[in-house]
Amino acid sequence: MLLRIARFAVGHPRAILAATLLLAVVCGIFGAPVAGHLKGGGFVASDAESTRADNLLNDKFGGTQPNLIFLVTAPDGVASTQAKDAGESVVALLESRGDVEGIQSYWTVPDGLKAGFASRDKKSGLVVAVAKGDDSETQKVAASIAESLPHPNGVIIKQGGGAAAISQINDQITKDLTISEAVAVPISGLVLIVVFGSVIAAGLPLAIGLFAIVATLAILRALTLVTDVSIFALNMTTALGLALAIDYSLFIVSRFREELGRGLDIEAAVIRTVQTAGRTVLFSAITVALSLSAMLVFPMFFLKSFAYAGVAVVAAAALASILVLPAILILLGTRINSLDLRAPIRRMLGRPPRVAVAAEARGWYRMVSYVTRRAVPIAIAVVIFLLFLGSPFLGVKFGYPDDRVIQASVAESRQVGDTLRTDFDQNAGGGVSVVLPDFRGDPRTVAEYGAALSKVDDVAAVLSGSGVFVKGQQVGPAIPGMNNQSGAALRIATQVDPFSDRGSDQLRELRDVAKPGPALFTGAVAQNDDLLSGLGNKLPLAGILIAVTTLVLLFLFTGSVVLPLKALVVNTLSLSAAFGAMVWIFQDGHLSGLLGFTSSGYLVANMPILMFCLAFGLSMDYEVFLLSRIREEWLASDRTTNANSHAVAMGLTRTGPIVTAAAILMAIVLGGLAISKVSFIQLFGVGLAITVLVDATLIRCLLVPSIMRLMGRFNWWAPRPLRLLHEKIGLEEAPDDRVPART
Repeated sequence: MLLRIARFAVGHPRAILAATLLLAVVCGIFGAPVAGHLKGGGFVASDAESTRADNLLNDKFGGTQPNLIFLVTAPDGVASTQAKDAGESVVALLESRGDVEGIQSYWTVPDGLKAGFASRDKKSGLVVAVAKGDDSETQKVAASIAESLPHPNGVIIKQGGGAAAISQINDQITKDLTISEAVAVPISGLVLIVVFGSVIAAGLPLAIGLFAIVATLAILRALTLVTDVSIFALNMTTALGLALAIDYSLFIVSRFREELGRGLDIEAAVIRTVQTAGRTVLFSAITVALSLSAMLVFPMFFLKSFAYAGVAVVAAAALASILVLPAILILLGTRINSLDLRAPIRRMLGRPPRVAVAAEARGWYRMVSYVTRRAVPIAIAVVIFLLFLGSPFLGVKFGYPDDRVIQASVAESRQVGDTLRTDFDQNAGGGVSVVLPDFRGDPRTVAEYGAALSKVDDVAAVLSGSGVFVKGQQVGPAIPGMNNQSGAALRIATQVDPFSDRGSDQLRELRDVAKPGPALFTGAVAQNDDLLSGLGNKLPLAGILIAVTTLVLLFLFTGSVVLPLKALVVNTLSLSAAFGAMVWIFQDGHLSGLLGFTSSGYLVANMPILMFCLAFGLSMDYEVFLLSRIREEWLASDRTTNANSHAVAMGLTRTGPIVTAAAILMAIVLGGLAISKVSFIQLFGVGLAITVLVDATLIRCLLVPSIMRLMGRFNWWAPRPLRLLHEKIGLEEAPDDRVPART
């Protein structure tokens, strides 16, 4: 296959480039409006208890879980005429819409409930409502209402709630993406110039990367036609598309220049490059894609969308690197080295011209030789250090994302959420709702159930179609619409932070109250519980899939059963630093001042799984690049113990500079996400940047050569039946003396 691709690129370079330019234009036009078709939310499975309860509440009871919260603040307090008029104007606006239900306000609820709708200083009052539809629809409702909100003199009206938070997060993610790419692309260009010296050579990975971004946007847009795709996938897929395209093309261009330096003509150099570096890129892409595919086992579309989009993006980056880039190389030929900036700079500094140095005389070879001579102490030291870096992860806590994931400076929903948490006795967005879908009995039974629920510690009030209850006593009339032929619904106002340990304990206590039939619970704390359960149930399966696919692929790549096992252990260990950093920075709040986020005391539960699947794939990316050159040297050797050490040193000497440059470039692209105003996008970027940097330094430069030196010839061992199987189906590349000429 690679031979056919190489010959096609050599034979039809202009046609390939013309088709690529046309495709880029089409992708740009088709993918430009993608952000408007992506969805928010998706953190909880569609069949989870809380999701089913939400659907019933919206369909049968007009919604009882507020996702729109309006904070009305007046200098003379909530009892003033100004505040009353402003609150009533908000209510009137909501009542005029057909997509909003369940409207309540400080100025309309019974006296027994007013305390929960006013701040402690009585300066601010609330209007709450339910926007109809799923997360994608409710965010549009929130955005539309925000444009129509009144602005009375002397009164401040701010919009918050879950629907508004999703809307504002979506808008911010689109802005952050533009800024991060504007920062990452030029910096990557400068680094590439330093790496290659030649402006022409440096421009090629960047060109492929920009094509990958355009293709990524079109791929995401196409995916929205057939499935739900999370808005959060936009940042990951565009950053990953750019990073991998630069990564892969960096190896292709480097190998092409190396083959030219060995004396091959242009066509033979392109073919050899595709068969060697192209094979490595193909294996790397398959490895990353399969790691991302593991997220398909999880039931929530947040993770599924990353799998769909991630696999498509990896495929686009790899295809561009092994087909489009060779077509460019065949046209450029030796001009790939044009505009070399290093030569004039060296002349300006009075330094002699660069001369070719034998691999054994290079600094990388000497460094690896030093490491392998001290393999035992270096391996032990690196393992201990990585375990130390990962130790904060032992105290990890997981939770559901709320408005605190976005910075207060850019989102009113966050400002409203902070006010609710600090100035109100009850968080209007943090209560629990209960649905009794099969209840057809006496309303007094619902009243008894509501009274029992209200006795649970830290419950402020229970609202139902049979009355309002506080501490077992009815204090208000029935709420219309909460008892009907479809069953009954109850709303539990609580004084507890839903994401605290007490919130989880309170939910268990509420569930333990004797029920008049089957009951479904929803609300922030119930969604959090369903999220953790859904992830925990599928996590072992995802881990097994990643492990099995890694072992099989690396066996096909190397013919060894030892190297795949080593890679599995070492790459898992390499992730410890990133996971420890995630907890230390984002859960514990270190560096929050520098990065501008607010720690909620836990990590968004989906993110470590996403991080693991992607970071493991990226770690295997460098493993494949390194092993490909080590194996190339091993196969050309006399297969002795000394030959193994020499192959390791030569492999690192050949790939070390490129892997390091690739890691720096990928860290720049992914680290650019740290400027985001959404904290778990920052976590994603910072965590992956740490992963690739640690992997390219501590792992590839120190730990891997130490372990491979200690295992010696055993690195390449496989049982005889598997050796025969590999000889039959293993994916080999053509040796140098079999480079086919163009026909």
